[in-house]
Amino acid sequence: MTADWIATIGTAMGSAWLSGINLYATVVTLGILDRFKLVKLPGGLDMLGEWWVIGLAGGMYVIEFIADKIPAIDSAWDAVHTFIRVPAGAILAASAFAEFDPAVRIVALIVGGGIALSSHGTKAATRLTANTSPEPVSNFALSIGEDILTFGSAVLMAFYPIVMLVIVIIFLIITFWLVPKILRALRRMLIRFRSLFDPSAQKT
Repeated sequence: MTADWIATIGTAMGSAWLSGINLYATVVTLGILDRFKLVKLPGGLDMLGEWWVIGLAGGMYVIEFIADKIPAIDSAWDAVHTFIRVPAGAILAASAFAEFDPAVRIVALIVGGGIALSSHGTKAATRLTANTSPEPVSNFALSIGEDILTFGSAVLMAFYPIVMLVIVIIFLIITFWLVPKILRALRRMLIRFRSLFDPSAQKT
C-alpha cells in the first residue's frame, strides 16, 4: 500500500515537473504508453490515452518544436505558456489522485502547480538567456535537449515512478540553489541591454 502511494506521488509530481518543461511531449508519451497498454497510469491519467488527446497534444508539440528553434518566438511562446504549463501540471498531478479524498487532490493540485512553475520558470529563464546570445547553437541544443529529457523522463516515470520522484526532489533542491544565480544573471543582462539604449546608464 505504501509503495502504491509513493508510486502515485512519483507519477503525479513527475507529470507536473515535466509539464513545466514540455507539456505536449509529456502528454503524447504518457498517452501512447497508456493507449497501447504498456503501462497503467494512476487515477484519472488514463484519459491521456484517448486518441483525440494524443492527436491534439501531438499537433501542439509539432508547433512548439518549430517555435522552440526561433529565439524571439521561443521567448514569447514560453511567456504565454506560463498560463498553460503550470495549470496543466497542477491538473495532471491532481488527476493522478482521482481515486483519493478531495483534500488529497487539492494538495496535489497545489504542490503540482508549484513544481510545474519551478520547472517552467527555470526553463524559461535559461532559454531567455540563450535566446539573447548572438550564436544560434545554444538555443537549438537546449531545445533538442529538452525534448530528449522530456520523452526519456516520461518513459522512465511511467515504469519507475519512484525513481522519478527522487529526480524531482533533487531538481527542486538544485533549483533553490540556482534561482538566485539565474536572477542575478538576468539582472546583469537587463542592465547591459539598458546601457545600449541609454548612454547615461553606462556612467552608473
